[in-house]
Amino acid sequence: MTAHAEQALPISVPPDRAEVEARLHDGRFFWLDLHSPGEAEFALLRDVFRFHELALEDSEDFHQRPKLEDYDDFVFLVVYGAVPDEDLLVEVHCFYSERFLVTVHHDDCPAFAELRKRLGRAHAAREPALVLHAVVDALVDSFFPIVSSLDDRFDELEDSIFVQPSDEQLKELFALKRQLVGLRKAVTPQRDLFATLSNEIETLPGMTPEARRAFRDVYDHLIRISDLVDSYRDLLTGAMDVYLSTVSNRLNVVMKQLTVIATIFLPLTFLVGFFGQNFGWMVDHVGGMGAFFALGLGLEIVVALFVAGMFRRRGWF
Repeated sequence: MTAHAEQALPISVPPDRAEVEARLHDGRFFWLDLHSPGEAEFALLRDVFRFHELALEDSEDFHQRPKLEDYDDFVFLVVYGAVPDEDLLVEVHCFYSERFLVTVHHDDCPAFAELRKRLGRAHAAREPALVLHAVVDALVDSFFPIVSSLDDRFDELEDSIFVQPSDEQLKELFALKRQLVGLRKAVTPQRDLFATLSNEIETLPGMTPEARRAFRDVYDHLIRISDLVDSYRDLLTGAMDVYLSTVSNRLNVVMKQLTVIATIFLPLTFLVGFFGQNFGWMVDHVGGMGAFFALGLGLEIVVALFVAGMFRRRGWF
């Protein structure tokens, strides 16, 4: 095979056993990405790559914490990225050595589609450590548009809550809270992992000075994302406080209105009850249309207007 033909080999290979065996025999670095692997793909990892059974067990059982484990001839890395689905997370397991990078994930990972094109055009990125960095960096950077969309949604919810609070808004606030908790559970351990890794970066296979600088940049991005997630948790708490305050204020307004109405009718109820007593003098002397209009209607109207005027002067409505 000529040097030009070797250079033309794509860095990303399909999950074909013959192709993988040929690339392993050839010794040139390659990237194998497995999306929702089945029994055939796990047999490839077990029989061709001969990965350690503990690492394979972790890849079959997802929902792992971000971590880095060093085996004899490869390292096993668990990292997270963000995708626009229900939990906002994609978990990626990486088997990495100087000869290959194998990534395993169940959820779709849109960041990898553009990354394959970019790696195919970049000769420098064919260095093993830089390919691993490109994969990790693509996953980390995928958090930024997701958290930015959350920020926009918080602003929209706060504006709509001020106009008209509803149960749907409260339900969405709790859903956002669950998503932020999930993001924090993924981002914070991943930030701590790369903080430790930045001090032990030389332990990764094929590490170069350029790759060391690149991984320090990933750690910086994780710090920014972690700070954003924490600040959005504060915004979410503020949005919930706004919702509860708005609902409480509206309830207070309704209660004040009902209290004013009840207070206006209180003296009217007293007057009606007083003149409704069956005393002889009242029966003999209070009668006729004049008494009806004067005492039955006029006195009650005057009392109602007086109480309403008093409330108006006090600014109660």
